[in-house]
Amino acid sequence: MLTHENLFSLEKYARVRPEFRAKVIAHKKNRQLPIGAHATLYFEDALTMQYQVQEMLRLERMFEPELIQEELDVYNPLIPDGHNWKATFMVEYGDEAERRAALARLIGIEKKVWLQVDGFDRVFPIANEDLERETEDKTAAVHFLRFELTPPMIAAAKGGEAIRAGIDHDLYRESVTVPPAVRDSLVADLA
Repeated sequence: MLTHENLFSLEKYARVRPEFRAKVIAHKKNRQLPIGAHATLYFEDALTMQYQVQEMLRLERMFEPELIQEELDVYNPLIPDGHNWKATFMVEYGDEAERRAALARLIGIEKKVWLQVDGFDRVFPIANEDLERETEDKTAAVHFLRFELTPPMIAAAKGGEAIRAGIDHDLYRESVTVPPAVRDSLVADLA
């Protein structure tokens, strides 16, 4: 959980931003997992959320403690707690008309994403705890997912078992083995 003490002041952030940004960009490379051509999981952690908060504070020129706390209250729930993985799930189409048509076809896709530690059942997410992101006509392009793991799954992942991910929507079926660098980054989230 991030607190005020984890954040840079606006003045200090202005000085350290280039280096901090480069560090976060490098870190994020091992926290992205494409699933097919049009869907990606972006796994969140304390560093990715600190960057989000710092950027919001910078853009909004926020320095009042109450407003900073509001930002922390928004982003802290996206940090894994050692027993789960949390991810921003994006349905990505470059062409706007194609994206609109796909979002109308892919209603419920966020509930069909799964992660699996080798030897265990697939784990489907708890999706969009913050707010509903779909209507009966379409789904959103961005969803927030939480994958809860059992202690045996955590032990197996930490012990080196492979991790797979996929989507089992009727109109979008894909699966991938999580690459070693991403896998290592995800295992570091586990208690």
